[in-house]
Amino acid sequence: MSEALDSPPVTAPVTPAGSSRTYNKWTRNSTLEDYSLRYAPRSFRKWTPYVVATTALGGIAYLADFAIGGSIAITHGFASAVTAILVAALVIFLTGVPISYYSAKYAIDMDLLTRGAGFGYLGSTLTSLIYASFTFIFFALEGSIMAQAFELGLHIPLAAGYLIASLVIIPLVIFGMTALSKLQVWTQPIWLVLMFAPFVSIAFIDPGKYAEWTSFAGNSTTGSSISLLGVGLGAGVALSLIAQIGEQVDYLRFMPDRTPENSKRWWTAVLAAGPGWVILGAFKQLGGAFLAFYVASDVGLVKAGEPIEQFLAGFKTFMPPWLALTIATFFVILSQVKINVTNAYSGSLSWSNFFSRLLHKHPGRVVWIFLNVGVSLALMEFGVFGFLNSVLGFYSNVAIAWIGAVTADLVINKPLKLSPSYIEFKRAHLYNFNPVGFGSMLVASVVSIMAFFGLFGETAQAFSPFIALVLAFVLSPITALVTKGKYYIARTDDQEEPLFVDGALSGKESECTVCAETFERPDIVGCPFHSGAVCSLCCSLESDCHDACKKPVDLGMPAVAH
Repeated sequence: MSEALDSPPVTAPVTPAGSSRTYNKWTRNSTLEDYSLRYAPRSFRKWTPYVVATTALGGIAYLADFAIGGSIAITHGFASAVTAILVAALVIFLTGVPISYYSAKYAIDMDLLTRGAGFGYLGSTLTSLIYASFTFIFFALEGSIMAQAFELGLHIPLAAGYLIASLVIIPLVIFGMTALSKLQVWTQPIWLVLMFAPFVSIAFIDPGKYAEWTSFAGNSTTGSSISLLGVGLGAGVALSLIAQIGEQVDYLRFMPDRTPENSKRWWTAVLAAGPGWVILGAFKQLGGAFLAFYVASDVGLVKAGEPIEQFLAGFKTFMPPWLALTIATFFVILSQVKINVTNAYSGSLSWSNFFSRLLHKHPGRVVWIFLNVGVSLALMEFGVFGFLNSVLGFYSNVAIAWIGAVTADLVINKPLKLSPSYIEFKRAHLYNFNPVGFGSMLVASVVSIMAFFGLFGETAQAFSPFIALVLAFVLSPITALVTKGKYYIARTDDQEEPLFVDGALSGKESECTVCAETFERPDIVGCPFHSGAVCSLCCSLESDCHDACKKPVDLGMPAVAH
């Protein structure tokens, strides 16, 4: 397999003549590559708002929500679980609105958005790793649930089930949005019917169970009544899903441009498929809490948190046991395929972003699919499902600090003109580190993790993710004020063609001096090192220029205004 080649080395800071870069066939194939490190151009964004939204929401088919809801209810009892789930959902929805809007408007993924929202070019490398961790942790959790279905329904040992659950995803995700849009649209109606069926059946056959659920105590020492610590700890687990917005915008970046004609459909799709995912997510967590109670007397509290056991009991209410097992197994496998193609897809994007900046090489998005699935498989084999609450509770501290810092920049700094009004993601125009977002996230993460490990008492321990959120929100505008926003833009855009035309991003195409491919205006920068226009990816992969364009004095060139 060939790799992307670096530009020919030079021994002095002069413009190299005739330098070029050749990408392998995987990287050149837009169907496989899906503009993993770039702005998604108009020419590629050919789907309607409905198709994009349906594809994005297709990934919400995962059953980890049922496991999470069941786990919270078993640990903290009914009242604390319901309150925790609803509080976390509100936080996730509110932070997801601006992120979804800016991603859809500027046709960029979560990593590129983070770069321009106060983190800087290299500062967002850490968040790429945080996001990659989200994708492989949840791939492992979802894969574990699929393996549980293999074991119960098909009698396949768990270890073998983990391997099958991993390998079956790879061929489905290689072709990116082109294939995933078809998979999600075609399977969504079937999934919705099967997901709601047990709840409707129980409502007709045994409606009293819903009233009995309110008395469910699980293992809680405070019974089914509400507990402040239980709410905090439960919400911390649910808030680990806040990074799911990254997977949503990985699809929303393919939204068509908003126009007067499609404005209502555009906004409906963005809100439904962006922050709206958590409405269905919260319902599933509540559903998992209910089904855990419903099945606990038959299978015990340990097994009650497993979605395969939950849905098997639900389907048994209106069909024979043998058919219920068959349908439950099919439903779990379908659900986990629908989400894990998204986890693998988003993971390939985050790993691409991470390694392209560290290694200045990009062998193609497809390569990183194998890395993400491999790490996930290792976690499955180590039994990550058994440590669900602990893993997610710790992870939520870092994830919410990141999302909080990005959201603060979008909803506070930009309206107050403490940061640029647009999202700049290109290396040539960004400082490596911006203390506004990167520093805020770092401080918020460290303090909240200290709280998570009990350094500030049990109340602070329970609410450590909220400490991270508040700190990130407060520190971001304060840091922007102190630094006067000077670390957002490292140099002005020097291209003749304006970035915006009539309020929309320009679609004019230019040829990259390095790779000789054509790209739309938002993906192009002026490069003094190569004496011409260069695409954002060639700019990212250039290892010999040493950011020459951002050091005009060293090159004997006039200083560029910041």
